Amino acid sequence: MAVETAPPGWMQDWSASGSGKNARIGILLVHGFTGAPPSMRPWGEFFLAKGYTVRIPLLPGHGTKPEDLNKVKWQEWPAKVQSELEELFKSCDQVFICGLSMGGGTTLYVTENNNERLSGIILVNPMIHVPFISAPVGYLLSRFQKLRTSVGNDIKRPGITEHGYDALPTRGIHQLLIMLKITRKNLGKITVPVQLFHSVEDHTLPVSNTEIIMAGLGSTNKSRIELVNSYHVATLDYDQELIFHNSLTFIESLATK
Repeated sequence: MAVETAPPGWMQDWSASGSGKNARIGILLVHGFTGAPPSMRPWGEFFLAKGYTVRIPLLPGHGTKPEDLNKVKWQEWPAKVQSELEELFKSCDQVFICGLSMGGGTTLYVTENNNERLSGIILVNPMIHVPFISAPVGYLLSRFQKLRTSVGNDIKRPGITEHGYDALPTRGIHQLLIMLKITRKNLGKITVPVQLFHSVEDHTLPVSNTEIIMAGLGSTNKSRIELVNSYHVATLDYDQELIFHNSLTFIESLATK
């Protein structure tokens, strides 16, 4: 799972311009907490092969060492995604955001502030809360232990890794909980089309995350697809192709002709 095992060039921002009729449709893919761009890279390359313009950012505090994630303020994550969004809008007429886990929570936060600009969002096992752990509780826990055992790499397929951190930075968790609390309060502001994928067997997040999001969204066009053969990092798991092809259909249905 270590960062060092990632293919050369995969632990950094990645972008590629599309081609043909889909070149002016942008897709931004956002990885999860303690994760990295490799968890989204196959999905991004799938879209690129279909002609879409793609960007996969490395979120602040990630891709280096776990201790760095304890130094980040929550505002830095949506700010990074917003910056990538602005880059896409320079060359694209439509933009979609795809988020995995905490990347899903960040996607929701950014969408709340860009609701009129985005054409839709796609969420995979998105995060909106941690049961029984509020931001104040998270703060107290972070004062006693800076690093905890990692919850990453929850993948059913053997031999597959997301190349994330081997430890869980607790001060980073506290910042994450602050962002999610704000995001949850404003879910009703989101009215863009939403497609959500949820793993039936997820060892990282309980199904309450999906239920809270689906109930709170202001969108009338929202759908949920269950994944029966994947764990949390479903973008790299057995249901990978199901996610890829259903998300493609979703985007094609919303693309301006």
